[in-house]
Amino acid sequence: MADIQDLAKLDGSEVQSSLPELMGAFSFALDLTEGQPEGHSLRACWIAMQLGERLGASRDDLRNIYYAAMLKDLGCSSNAARVAEVYLTDDRSFKHDFKLIGDGIGPALRFVFAKTGRGESLLRRGTAIVNILRNGPQIVDDMIEARCTRGAEIARLLRFPEEVAQAIYSLDEHWDGGGRPAGLKAGDIPLASRIALLSQVADVFFTNAGPQAAQAEVERLSGSWLDPRMCEAFSALSKDERFWSMLADPDLAMHVVTLLPEEMGIPVDEKFLDDITAAFGRVIDAKSPFTSGHSQRVGEYAMLVGEALGLDEAQLRSLRRAAMLHDVGKLGVSSQILEKPGKLEDDEWNAMRSHALRTAEILGRIAPMRDMAHIAASHHERLDGKGYPLGLDESQLALEARIITVCDFFDALTADRPYRSALSVDEAFAIMEKEAGRAIDPRCLSTLREALDAPL
Repeated sequence: MADIQDLAKLDGSEVQSSLPELMGAFSFALDLTEGQPEGHSLRACWIAMQLGERLGASRDDLRNIYYAAMLKDLGCSSNAARVAEVYLTDDRSFKHDFKLIGDGIGPALRFVFAKTGRGESLLRRGTAIVNILRNGPQIVDDMIEARCTRGAEIARLLRFPEEVAQAIYSLDEHWDGGGRPAGLKAGDIPLASRIALLSQVADVFFTNAGPQAAQAEVERLSGSWLDPRMCEAFSALSKDERFWSMLADPDLAMHVVTLLPEEMGIPVDEKFLDDITAAFGRVIDAKSPFTSGHSQRVGEYAMLVGEALGLDEAQLRSLRRAAMLHDVGKLGVSSQILEKPGKLEDDEWNAMRSHALRTAEILGRIAPMRDMAHIAASHHERLDGKGYPLGLDESQLALEARIITVCDFFDALTADRPYRSALSVDEAFAIMEKEAGRAIDPRCLSTLREALDAPL
């Protein structure tokens, strides 16, 4: 697979956006899945680059540091459902709060016991805690391995060099050798990993309690989690007020994009944008064990329907991207809700419905995808105006939105869900026929049926 630095205009199509702009925009989706405040990945990237430059890193190393810090959470959605299952809690708040407890088995255990099963029955909570006491280290090992492996895999799908993939894989390694997944120590840990971990710690404590808290935590972890030389460099940087004011600058995203000026000239052609879409589709689907391959399948079904209905090549390409990213907003929904086997409570249902607006917000940040953000976010709208998030009706729904709705509906019915097993193709179409003309477009439905050669 070609490295990003070797890319040219593979098919002669027009460059639509720079690589830093695209990755910076997508990083907001990664912040959602980790429960971090908006812009966490960009702030971590800014801190990392200031450290790298102060330490005299080469341009190649700085490039690896830049993308490793910005995309360090590529694999985090892969353990979200497991966190919710083991600890009986909201995965996003659990991950956010866990980063604030520091190191040490005592604080970790106190945190876990306080968070596990809060609000659940004594029996269910007790069973969960016993499981954690018996199998805790192995559970954590498995979740970190899943996160690190998936993150590195997606970095490769995004055509980053192996150094970036390995840096993401080794994010949770510690200077003293007590980290995971490989127990690397000191200089054996990739440079970009060491810098990205420090930057993550610094931003988490900065956004939670301010500059002094960030400085104190980095100092406390020096020599255990963190490289002492880097901690000294961070201490020197943190004495400059401009360092902290930049982290709070509303235009930080723009500043981060310019940190690697040579990257601004890297062409992001249509084919590469398709690959980026597919990679982030995998991030989305990893959020739940019930959605493996969902984004890819919806994209493929949408292409079949769109082609049959006469969409041109450019429209089909845009449709496929919108279809594959329609659920990106679900990264901001608790896995407790996504995996719930029973009926959702009103507040849970409201949280679930919010994913459509989040999809629009995230895709609206991405220049070449801005025009189709509303299409992707309309997959739960209905022809009769009773859908969400905006209650649009037949007169307001574009053909592309109707296509995605039908394809998403079909794939959801024919896949396992927490509350039921997968339905057969015939059963799915029988249910969908009852909704034709009310929730879904009859022409799109019949076209999907014909494309799949399903019997009437």
